[in-house]
Amino acid sequence: MASKFFWYELMTDDRAAAEAFYKEVIGWTLSPYGPAEDPYVIVEAGGRGVGGIMAIPKEACDQGMKPCWAGYVHVGDIDAAVAKVRAGGGKVYREPQMIPNIGRFAVCADPQGAMFNLMQPEGEDMPPVPMGTVGAIDWHELHSSDGKAGFGFYAGQFGWSATDALDMGPMGTYQMFAMEPVSGPTECGVTVGGMMTDAQAPNPYWTFYFHVDDIDAAQGRIAANGGSVLFGPQEVPGGAWIINALDPQGAMFSIAGPKAG
Repeated sequence: MASKFFWYELMTDDRAAAEAFYKEVIGWTLSPYGPAEDPYVIVEAGGRGVGGIMAIPKEACDQGMKPCWAGYVHVGDIDAAVAKVRAGGGKVYREPQMIPNIGRFAVCADPQGAMFNLMQPEGEDMPPVPMGTVGAIDWHELHSSDGKAGFGFYAGQFGWSATDALDMGPMGTYQMFAMEPVSGPTECGVTVGGMMTDAQAPNPYWTFYFHVDDIDAAQGRIAANGGSVLFGPQEVPGGAWIINALDPQGAMFSIAGPKAG
């Protein structure tokens, strides 16, 4: 599990509304954790937690933070990982802090400004939920101001490796990657995401694709529950279909799945 995205978290300004939206659209099971008056809500797929929903902390809200999804990369030594982020040209916005009974986390950004979190969890690692499970994370996508430099940063930080690359013409190269190192030129890890230069993005960012049962039905659920589609449905190599969307509070999210019809 080390050096991989393993937890996905929504920070929102209306937790109850967000819970209702994602339960309907994605099909997650929701399990409150912590104080009843302000719980952290765990979202479950395939019988286990894959992420959470929480209110934006007051100090972050006061600084203008808007609803958004964030991904956590599992690390074995968070102090060393934070030092490595700085040495690699990234930024650390929140120093390692303990969440009781959960682990230590830090908030970081790559050199181009895309945010990501680090987590050194307590306890035993849980096996990942298989891709293709409803509610699981099928794809991780970096929209960067410099996709090539972005890949170099994450490869240097976490040992991620390049797999296939897709020529997108004027938009440049879409570099796919595995969140595991390879030992030779003929070895290839499991592709779990892609990175690109996105000149249209107002700021570099990560987006995570949640698996849905049927892309057309999910599109209907987005509209029926107050969300809006930004892009798609669009077929991608491999036969899946994708949508980029906004939830009712304005957080961007992405989905992937088959066309059932």
